[in-house]
Amino acid sequence: MVTVGEKVAAAARFADIRGGSARRDWTRRFRECGAMTMYRIGIDLGGTKIEAAALDDGGSMRLRRRTPTPPGDYAGTIAAIVGLVAGIEQAIGARASVGIGIPGTIVAATGLVKNANSTWLIGRPLGDDVEAALGRPVRFANDANCFALSEAIDGAGAGHGTVFGVILGTGVGGGIAIGGRILVGANAIAGEWGHNPLPAPCRDEPAGESPGPACYCGRSGCIETFLSGPGLAADHQRHGGAVLDGPAIAAAAAAGDAQCRETLDRYAERLARALAGVINILDPDAIVLGGGLSSLRHLYDEVPRHWARHIISNTVVTRLLPPVHGDSSGVRGAAWLWRPEEAG
Repeated sequence: MVTVGEKVAAAARFADIRGGSARRDWTRRFRECGAMTMYRIGIDLGGTKIEAAALDDGGSMRLRRRTPTPPGDYAGTIAAIVGLVAGIEQAIGARASVGIGIPGTIVAATGLVKNANSTWLIGRPLGDDVEAALGRPVRFANDANCFALSEAIDGAGAGHGTVFGVILGTGVGGGIAIGGRILVGANAIAGEWGHNPLPAPCRDEPAGESPGPACYCGRSGCIETFLSGPGLAADHQRHGGAVLDGPAIAAAAAAGDAQCRETLDRYAERLARALAGVINILDPDAIVLGGGLSSLRHLYDEVPRHWARHIISNTVVTRLLPPVHGDSSGVRGAAWLWRPEEAG
């Protein structure tokens, strides 16, 4: 009697002989019989760590690994990605599609990275080099786009047509998902709101919102200089507060510290102004907050209370939501760059 395994092996050999179309047809038929799980690997390439995860057909995370990012080492970064993929594929016993979220963008016309805060990637053909190292096509997206995609597909934004995903962490970024697909934009910068000026600056504000703090991008008063984690800490100091980071400010405010409470109130009001500008242009169904500062629970009540007067609509139904997947959204969104039927 011929076993199922022998039939599978024979079908695989036949598919290899016939070529790509036969391989895809065999894979589809085998999967329809319920005998095969198609995996997608997502990688979140961060400034301090590289994280990878394997998702199965249904989007469940089966395996998750991480390794330190080798700072300033381009070749070492590629080697780390290859090592993570190899380790995961060995563990799951299958070859998988690979999607990677990066802290920047790959320019379609040149294939080179731009706008990356991991500066050793800038000007490098990361996509081509990773594909050559892995021996397969790889899909890349900005890390904020991966966050937006993850939360739009099966996270807080699931069921909403247009989702704006916000990163509030060391920096401020954003991504747009429409109908479960990333909006990249003509210049590959859709959703990048962090280096726009803070809207409606208060010129009589004691520490001055205009021209505002200097930003590393060369401008002043960028949204990121107010709404990032370092921006929150700097604002607290400008108003006479102690040297505290965001979590410490939040903890002190919860314990009754009036000065820290005022700092968080300023933060919420500024975030409301910044997001009102997004709503006026994009009019999303949902805005999902991510990054370390998304854990500030008061934002989800206070920001919508403030943003109404800055939005040109009598009613505002856009929802402001915390993330479902938290810090897993980066790897999940990168994996979702491949649809389940494209995986493997």
